[in-house]
Amino acid sequence: MSRTDESTRVTTSDQARPPRRRRGPLRIALVVALSVLLLGTAGLGWIYLKLNGNINTFGADGLSKDRPAAATKGENVLVIGSDARTDGNSALGGGDKGDIGRSDTAFLLHVYADHRHAVAVSIPRDTLVTLPPCKLPDGKWTSTRPNTMFNEAYSVGQTAKGNPACTQNTVEKLTGLRVDHTVVVDFKGFAALTRVVGGVNVCLPQDVYEKDLNPNRATRGGLLFRKGEQKLSGQRALDYVRIRHGIGDGSDIGRIKRQQAFVASLVKKVKSDGLTPTGLLPLADAATKSLTVDPGLGTAKRLISFAMSLRNIDLHDTKFATIPWRYQGERVAIVQPDADQLWAALKADRTLDGTDAGGKKGGQTATAAASPGIATEVSGDGIDVAVYNGTTTRGLASRAATALTEHGFTVTGTANAVDRNRADTVIEYGAGLRTRAETVARLFPGAELNSVPGAGVDVVLGRSYAAKGGTSASPASTPTALPTSVARDARSADDDVCSNLSYG
Repeated sequence: MSRTDESTRVTTSDQARPPRRRRGPLRIALVVALSVLLLGTAGLGWIYLKLNGNINTFGADGLSKDRPAAATKGENVLVIGSDARTDGNSALGGGDKGDIGRSDTAFLLHVYADHRHAVAVSIPRDTLVTLPPCKLPDGKWTSTRPNTMFNEAYSVGQTAKGNPACTQNTVEKLTGLRVDHTVVVDFKGFAALTRVVGGVNVCLPQDVYEKDLNPNRATRGGLLFRKGEQKLSGQRALDYVRIRHGIGDGSDIGRIKRQQAFVASLVKKVKSDGLTPTGLLPLADAATKSLTVDPGLGTAKRLISFAMSLRNIDLHDTKFATIPWRYQGERVAIVQPDADQLWAALKADRTLDGTDAGGKKGGQTATAAASPGIATEVSGDGIDVAVYNGTTTRGLASRAATALTEHGFTVTGTANAVDRNRADTVIEYGAGLRTRAETVARLFPGAELNSVPGAGVDVVLGRSYAAKGGTSASPASTPTALPTSVARDARSADDDVCSNLSYG
């Protein structure tokens, strides 16, 4: 994630209508995709023929031959936002015609097997990842590209239509999860959809001006949006979700949070209006005209069949989260072991609170009972660890030392920490020892990793560990739940539209 956006040239005056940026990211693709997934209702055969003509597909020949195994629980849908330069998108801010296809947003939507829960995980555009081999237009395959920005995957091949198969390969490489379906959404479809539903409620913490949308303006410009709650559609809705500099700390992470709130508000609007045949056709028409999908979703019948399977997902159980992240210069690095814990939780169909949503007989199980955990694969062979009790709970360090020893770690000593008022557990490590620290952290879900001067790995236990009774992750005790860092920052589709709107 860059802390600066690409510049844009403004030719209108301060008194004129707010300018349309020729370039800029669209990260709200989930708006259209989730709405399509909510189209499920009976008696839709009469619209299949009309909608089939709207849908474009991309070839499956660009997908990796080395893919993760098919999921045994739930489904994973990758949603990509494309700022396409063709077919009318340039006029809405899609950039110069004939330019290469770009993607500045992606969400991995995990639909749990019980069809009552779903979570959409955002992957920031500037996240540093490894791009696996991808197919080029001439049939050749690229080499693996480590330490590359995530959004570059979509531009591999430098074509106007982009490379969704490469982005799917990258997500599967990153998560270890098989992507069942991929959906690409463009500017035009998003703008049309917000008009069809009659506008979407948003909330701003302060007045927003033209300069906030385009920081290269010499003056503040006209008022774009007033402070508070309001309804937006079309171009104004598009401008809102692209604003970065005028709200919060101006970061891309903050913008992602607001876009997640926008998606939640749209889903809420669609569900509250009801899916009547009269209202369904224009909604489905607007959504499908903007889609490029994998062959598995290449017909209206398949799209709507999938949508019907999701109609019972409750707003409160529709969650929006972001991959565990930290700044690395002007880019974003993935935080481990939290990210691996997140993917393991989704694979095991565990919700944010650890609930098993695997669709067992009788409905969801409202429990975070034992399940095969991440710790089953942890080996501490050859890793030395010192353990410190950062709380006033007696015997905590000894209990953690026992858990570490059971997994093959060598505990070099236990003691009380200088600070006995730690809230959370921290894994501290010296130069060159991050990999070992990450292995240790897998026994302490939610622990923070800190690089410190020194030559060892230390576990400093906090009250969060004491609250669990001093138990580390183990096959018999800890569910495969999403890490604390993800659960803490997530929002539900039924959250107040004015809550938690910006980062920083």
